[in-house]
Amino acid sequence: MECGPVLPDSLVLEIFLRLPHDAVLRAGLTCRQWLAVSRDEFLWRELFYSYYRIPRLVPRHPAAVSWYREFKRLFDCIPCVEVQTLREHTDQVLHLAFSHRGHRFSSCSKDCTVKLWDTERPDGNISLVHSSSMRQFNWGYTQFSQFNADDSLLLVSGVYLGPHHSSSGEIAVISLENYTLLSRVRNKPYDVFGCWLNETHLISGNLHWIGNMTSCSVLWLNKAFQDIESENVNVVKCLFKIQNINASTIRTVMVAHCRRHDNPDLLLDYEAQSQARRQKGQHHHQPLLFDLATSGSEEEEEQEEEEECQRGARSHGLPSPRLPQPTMSGLEHVIHSRKNVGQKELEIETQVAQLMGRAYTKPPDPSLTEPSESGEEDKTYLLFTTGSLTYSPHQIGNKVIQQRCDIFSKLCQPSLTWKLLFHFPGIKRIRPEQMTTSGPVLGEERSSDEFFDSLDHVIDIHGHIIGMGLSPDHRYLYVNSRAWPAGCVISDPMSPPPIAEEIDLHVIDLKSLREERRSLRAHRAFTPNDECFFIFLDVSRDFVASGAEDKHGYIWDRHYNICLARLAHDDVVNSVAFSPADQELLLSASDDSTIKVWRSPRMIRLAQASARPPRPRSLLPSWLSRSKNSCINGKP
Repeated sequence: MECGPVLPDSLVLEIFLRLPHDAVLRAGLTCRQWLAVSRDEFLWRELFYSYYRIPRLVPRHPAAVSWYREFKRLFDCIPCVEVQTLREHTDQVLHLAFSHRGHRFSSCSKDCTVKLWDTERPDGNISLVHSSSMRQFNWGYTQFSQFNADDSLLLVSGVYLGPHHSSSGEIAVISLENYTLLSRVRNKPYDVFGCWLNETHLISGNLHWIGNMTSCSVLWLNKAFQDIESENVNVVKCLFKIQNINASTIRTVMVAHCRRHDNPDLLLDYEAQSQARRQKGQHHHQPLLFDLATSGSEEEEEQEEEEECQRGARSHGLPSPRLPQPTMSGLEHVIHSRKNVGQKELEIETQVAQLMGRAYTKPPDPSLTEPSESGEEDKTYLLFTTGSLTYSPHQIGNKVIQQRCDIFSKLCQPSLTWKLLFHFPGIKRIRPEQMTTSGPVLGEERSSDEFFDSLDHVIDIHGHIIGMGLSPDHRYLYVNSRAWPAGCVISDPMSPPPIAEEIDLHVIDLKSLREERRSLRAHRAFTPNDECFFIFLDVSRDFVASGAEDKHGYIWDRHYNICLARLAHDDVVNSVAFSPADQELLLSASDDSTIKVWRSPRMIRLAQASARPPRPRSLLPSWLSRSKNSCINGKP
């Protein structure tokens, strides 16, 4: 009931501007006038900027319809409430990966198992579906997994324990129809991880030392089904041979299919946002859309590859390796070499390797820099980390393929595909038949003066890269790194600069190939340079999340660049994963051997409301009904 004198709306607004947001919402329940004022757009714009501490030059999200709803989205739709803890793993949980449909996810752990989980139970809880141990294949642990595009196969990457205490990597392909092992592929070093290129082909790596600090990384294309139907059918094919200097190697390979570069799911450049809004106001009919190998002869094959790399190195003036294959990422090889070779000799080797690399590297195709005629080709990037100054990964490499259609389903068409390499300068041209295991014999198209493949582009992060993740539309690459001191000079490749405890989350636009102006920061890491490990991050439509060594996971908003939530664990958080079907569901994996399930406050309220039985709309009709029934039964 409303009575007494009514305050002017302007005065009520001034009062509300001095209240916290929750007090404003409660006050709005007092009367109709206050309710109307409590929904004022100017009020919620002020509350929005002050509560989230966002600079006022940052505009509202282009898809937001009001300041009130935008405030509510950031406050109510963040998966920050723990609803379940999964304890089926018995050791550190290292990685999480969702299927593309979001109906399942996989987890990898130091207990050497890969587990599959169901997210579509009627009660909303997550349950274990299947668990596979890889110890029978002499694995040390599982470290990474990825579903193929149609969710029919699972790629599992792990550390393989070989003879003489050496360890490299291996990739296994598991059928999700009957959980059988389809194939195993060698992968060296193990932190290449591996990735799917399409539904039936995956990429792995190998490493060959051709000097004390110089090596050759070989990227292989492998068919997932290695049941050879004929001796004339290839199941593996060499994609690229890349020279490494200063003890660096190719690591963390991933593929980005950029099919919507001109229509991104989220613009991060505020100038572009302002321009987009102006264009939207001028052209109402065209609005921008914003959407809130391990066979018995493996050792022989490896020896043949090693001898080939050594022959190529000797023919180009490089010294032959003095030690057998290194373990893990190759640091043992380099450390041992430094004990027997002087610093001056190592410096000369690097200079010779650089000269020979320029002289015996397959030249790039200059025609690839020309824009396409139609401007509608898709682009596929092969992304990876590497380095040129020291062994720690500090640069991002990339290969781009532009295609008018799915080249893997239409190989018979003569249209060309394109590949851009995000590493060192250059662009490479690829025909469709080169992207499958069928085709010419390995090395058939390579002349004697083209031992290495050239790289197309490099982005230097100026720090130790410890994680990478792609936005859902593959437009933006997010990179976790720990920065080097400003102005530092690296004189010894085996002594990289000290790294910061703060983790910077860089944002790179794969359309312009440049880093956005601001990086995200809140999470921390404490391990020294030579003990750094990968911290997996994930990106949804509106949010980005990452683990950290400070026993927390973190969630940021992609548009406003603000940290919205901290997710507590009892130990290091190694990986996080958003559900692709619902960004208000997030998983986090930790060294505490648990997987935690996080949901948004909004989703929890909806689940609780649907679980409650329906209540009578009024007590009076219910009471009258009970009285009428009593009279009919002859009871007073």
